[in-house]
Amino acid sequence: MNTPNRLPRPPGEYEALERAWRKPTGWRALTTVNNTRIGRLYLATAFGFFLIAGVLAVAMRLQLAVPGNDLLQAGTYNQFFTMHGTVMMFLFAIPMVEAIAVYLLPGMLGARDLPFPRLSAYAYWAYAFGGAGFIVTLFFGLSPDGGWFMYPPLTGKQYSPGLNADFWLLGIGFIEISAIAGAIELIIGIAFTRSPGMTLARIPVYAWSMLIVALMIVFAFPPLIAGTALLELERAYDWPFFIPARGGDPLLWQHLFWFFGHPEVYIIFLPAAGMVSAMLPALVQTTLVARRAVIVSLAAVGAMSFALWMHHMFTAGLGQLETTLVSAVSMAIAIPTAVQVFAWIATLWRGRVQLNVPTLFVFGFLLVFVLGGLTGVMVASVPFDSQAHDTYFIVAHLHYVLVGGLVFPMFAAAYFWMPLFNGHRMSEAVGRWVFGLIFIGTNAAFFPMHATGLLGMPRRVYTYGAEMGWSGLNMTSTVGACLLAAGVALFTIDMVRTLRRPQQDHGNPWRSSGLEWLPQEEYGTRSQPDVRSAEPLWRQARIEQEVETGMHWLPGTVTGRRETLVTGWRTARLAHLLVLPGDSWLPFLCALGTAGFFLLLTVQQAVAAWLCGALAVATLVAWLWGLDRPFGTVPGNPRLAQVAQDVVLPIGARGSASHSWWATLVLVVVDGAIFASFAFTLLHIGMRLEVCPPPGARLPAAPWPWLAGGLLAASSLFAWWSGRHAERGWPILAAGACLLGAFAADLDGHLAAGLAPRREAWSAAVAALLGYQGLHAVTLGAAAFYVAARGKLRAASRATLDNTVLLWHCAVAQGLAGLALVRWL
Repeated sequence: MNTPNRLPRPPGEYEALERAWRKPTGWRALTTVNNTRIGRLYLATAFGFFLIAGVLAVAMRLQLAVPGNDLLQAGTYNQFFTMHGTVMMFLFAIPMVEAIAVYLLPGMLGARDLPFPRLSAYAYWAYAFGGAGFIVTLFFGLSPDGGWFMYPPLTGKQYSPGLNADFWLLGIGFIEISAIAGAIELIIGIAFTRSPGMTLARIPVYAWSMLIVALMIVFAFPPLIAGTALLELERAYDWPFFIPARGGDPLLWQHLFWFFGHPEVYIIFLPAAGMVSAMLPALVQTTLVARRAVIVSLAAVGAMSFALWMHHMFTAGLGQLETTLVSAVSMAIAIPTAVQVFAWIATLWRGRVQLNVPTLFVFGFLLVFVLGGLTGVMVASVPFDSQAHDTYFIVAHLHYVLVGGLVFPMFAAAYFWMPLFNGHRMSEAVGRWVFGLIFIGTNAAFFPMHATGLLGMPRRVYTYGAEMGWSGLNMTSTVGACLLAAGVALFTIDMVRTLRRPQQDHGNPWRSSGLEWLPQEEYGTRSQPDVRSAEPLWRQARIEQEVETGMHWLPGTVTGRRETLVTGWRTARLAHLLVLPGDSWLPFLCALGTAGFFLLLTVQQAVAAWLCGALAVATLVAWLWGLDRPFGTVPGNPRLAQVAQDVVLPIGARGSASHSWWATLVLVVVDGAIFASFAFTLLHIGMRLEVCPPPGARLPAAPWPWLAGGLLAASSLFAWWSGRHAERGWPILAAGACLLGAFAADLDGHLAAGLAPRREAWSAAVAALLGYQGLHAVTLGAAAFYVAARGKLRAASRATLDNTVLLWHCAVAQGLAGLALVRWL
């Protein structure tokens, strides 16, 4: 088989590559941006939060072991179960999903790194700082106590007057930032940084699952962002979005929260399903049965999950038509899930099954998750859910789905991919004990809860009377939880022991077909593989030797910096060479400033908070300033690079050919979804009114909206002109002036009409839309000065301008939509 480079490269050519990717040491380890290094930090931090949440769970089970127990007081128990659920869902599950992807995908895709390493570093540090601040509240009695779903009015200022709920809103805010940043990294990385030849049909199933999950995050998280913003506005400024006495509606929170919350279950499950589809062929030494059907099923589950949010609201008084349709979809989603389960069973049947530890955990996943899915079909029935809702039957169902759907595959993945860390496998003998304890403990802890719930035990109670007849079942669940905790503790000890062993080559102990098992260094592989099959290590016999000797793409480094290849999203044909940023303090300091700003504002330390905010802004500007740097290598044409014999590529790209333009487009979708959530808020509140606007509220007089609309249109026109004439600074400044003028006109019109957000919910919803538009005006106004300050931009290095113009048109479209929504709907 022909290779891009027909002759091996001499070893000396890799010295520059090793220098460019050298691992920082000492305190400079905090500057690392390499995604495999960031992935390790993510994994360790998420697993640490998992252990903390597990300790809280064991404490709760000990409290419920016997009737009338006083180990935990009611307030402490409320804080513990709120923190347990929040940490498990927001600080463990979603970050762990993204952590595994950030660590594995560069190797699986044959890339040197994903396209935004500094963004990944910022996302990790924001998550770590925010999560640490959230956990610390446990030691000061400031932990939230309103449940991990934070339903108002319980979490409103009237019933939760302290800072506890604010810390929840703050902590979730950091996870929202981290998750969306990670999703952008994954979408663009999977779409554009695959090895040449890795067409859509050859993408690993796990990469497909993560692409679908990242797209789900883009649409699922914005309603949660909007909801948390609305709740914080209500708590901080008394804007009554969820207060019925002033026209608000507590069900609005449930709609926004569960539009995120139910897809989140599948955001957690689909990566685990992808990991199983990646591990199983290697474990049984055969190809995955019905590979295309599995990929289509992953996409179907992801799409259908967005029609299920009212599945959690069957007892909230919705109409019969809505509940019937959601019930039907809740049952129908079992079909694509079953396609995957049967494909895995068929793969096991066709292959040679060996009962090693990863295989045992895969079997445990199938048994536990399928049982959770069966009870899911039960609670999809409206009459049954009406009886089981808010009982321990739901707790049992939730834990069978989440423990079976994530924790078992996570442990299987740990045993399977552990050699990638330092070349050593974890103990097979200890692993069997770990599996036994976790499998028996899971079923002993959660299976009795089905019966406990059917016998009437409600969720979220800290004690119960002996006469209720729940004592034996609760004691069994507590013993099971202790067995489960013992299994996790034994795993942790064995994992630490394995990681402390000296580094060695990992080889391919499972004889897997995936590219991640090629010899890897800090920079990935010596040359980026040329992929000809969906199972390259099985179908391309000499690929390991060829890649290691530099006979494939991009051997060494061309510019002396970190680089990776960008390929077409569909055909994976070579497009251009991407020069990646190196290690830097900027992501760390920017995340530190961001965390300090919000944490200190929460505890009312305004001066220190604004100092941290200034740090975040200064480091962000310094970070962005270096993004448009050109890099040259070839004499006579400084924008070309030779990546193989007789193959020359451009360095970087502009406009829609640039990876950053597509990342900005994803950000535009996120932004639009947040705007849609605020628009839904206005419509939901307006539809509950007998007269809209309500008595005492008025629309702005006619000239103001027309003036604002005209200025918005002019702003977009100037932004377009700026994109066509990058060497001129005045058009983007004129666009900024028009955008700020449009916001001022809209604001003046509403103030003249007597807008009073504290008076009633409709005015508060209008003010929220107006405030969101103001945020865009201020942000893009600052961006206009930044772009103008850059001076004359080179034609081939103007990503900041192109991306700003794209965001500009999005903001203008939202502004016009907001004007129309308030005026005519």
